[in-house]
Amino acid sequence: MFKQINRKADNQKRHLRVRNRIQGTTERPRLSVYRSLHHIYAQIVDDTKGVTLVSASTMESGVSGQTENKGNAKAAQAVGKALAEKALVKGIKQVVFDRGGHIYHGRIKALADAAREAGLDF
Repeated sequence: MFKQINRKADNQKRHLRVRNRIQGTTERPRLSVYRSLHHIYAQIVDDTKGVTLVSASTMESGVSGQTENKGNAKAAQAVGKALAEKALVKGIKQVVFDRGGHIYHGRIKALADAAREAGLDF
């Protein structure tokens, strides 16, 4: 018999494995990425305090007006740029990248590259 693939469970396993290795601190918080079929969300989290410092998504008015389709790589670039700009205003320059169990490809890579170009270091 064939074993049925449960992609959601596999993604959750990868995410937990990544989270066991990556920890955001006050000096270097964690940039966490979540993607759905229609939107992409990113936030910078200080895990020692358990506080979200900065967040951006395709649901925000500043980002949603830039692209027509909010679930593609162009929208992810806009989110990465907006997140980096907000982080630099708050004095955050270095982060640890948490890809959320997703493969570093496509929208995840586009968001990360845009954040790097806008001034974040990871």
